[in-house]
Amino acid sequence: MQRGKRYTYFEWWLVTLILVIELQDVFESETFIFLVFELCKNGELFDYLTSVVTLSEKKTRYIMRQVLEGVKYVHSKSIVHRDLKPENILLDDQLNVKITDFGFAKVLKDGERLFELCGTPGYLAPETLKANMFDDAPGYGMEVDVWACGVIMFTLLVGCPPFWHRKQMVMLRNIMEGKYSFTSPEWADISDDPKDLIRRLLVVDPHERIDVAEALNHAFFHTVAIKSGRFNARAKLRLGLLTVRAAVRLSRLPHTSTRALPLEDALRDPYTMRVLRKVIDGCAFRVYGHWVKKGEGQNRAALFENTPKTELKSLYVSNLSR
Repeated sequence: MQRGKRYTYFEWWLVTLILVIELQDVFESETFIFLVFELCKNGELFDYLTSVVTLSEKKTRYIMRQVLEGVKYVHSKSIVHRDLKPENILLDDQLNVKITDFGFAKVLKDGERLFELCGTPGYLAPETLKANMFDDAPGYGMEVDVWACGVIMFTLLVGCPPFWHRKQMVMLRNIMEGKYSFTSPEWADISDDPKDLIRRLLVVDPHERIDVAEALNHAFFHTVAIKSGRFNARAKLRLGLLTVRAAVRLSRLPHTSTRALPLEDALRDPYTMRVLRKVIDGCAFRVYGHWVKKGEGQNRAALFENTPKTELKSLYVSNLSR
C-alpha cells in the first residue's frame, strides 16, 4: 500500500482488516506500507468456484452464513464495503470465509448517503447506478452490500451471476430493472428456500430489501434442532422410515454409479441432465475464460447441442436462389 492521500484512513482500514482477516505483521518503507495477512490456502472464492463450477446448497449455506455475518459486523462499525464479490472473499483450508480488499470501503456518518460510482459492474446495486445517472437520486448506503450478497449467492448455486451479459449496457439495464430468472436448467435441482432468499436480497428498492440480520434469520439458514420433550411415536416412526430409505439408497449407490445414461435424453438435450451439465459448465469455463450464462450469445449449453449445422447453410443457399 503506497503512502499518500489514502493513508488518512489507514488506521480504521487496518482495524477493520484485523477483525475480518488476521493481520500478522507490518513493514514500512519510505514509499510503501506492507501488510502481511494470514494465509488462506484455498485462495479466492472465485478461483474455488471456477474449479468446482457450482456449490451444493449445504456448502452455499456454510459460506453465505459467514459472508453475511462478516458483513453484519462491518456494518455494525458504520462501514460499507462497496466491492463485495467472490474475488474479495478468501477461503482457508477449512473453507472458512475471510472478507478482504477494503479499498472502496467507507465509514458512514449518521444519515450520510454516498454518490460515488465504485465497485465491480456485475455486483453494483441499482441505487449505485442511479446515483450516477440522475441528479435527484437519493444516493446509497449499506444496502448495496446486501445486494452484492444476493449476487454472490446466486453465483455460488448455479455458476454464473444473475445479471451477466457480454454487452455491459445490457447488463446494467438488467440490474436497474432487477431482471433475472430461475428458469435455466441449473435451478431445477435447487430447493425453494435459497430462491426465496435471493429474491429478498435482490430487490431493486433498497427500502424494501431485507437487511443482513433478516437474511441470517431466513429459513435457508435454519437447521433442524433436536427438541427435548415427551415421546412422540409418530415422529420416531417417520425417522425410522427415513433411515431405512437412506440405507436402501446407499446400498444401491455402487449399481447406480455404473448405470448408463439414457442415450435418447443425452442426444436430445444433454444440458438438462445433471450429470452432463457439470461437465459442460467446466468445459465452458475453459473455452471462454469467463462467466457464460445460458441464453446469451455465448451459450455454454450450445457447445454440446446436436443441431445440424447444415441447416443454416441450406437456408443461406435457398435465400440466394430466390
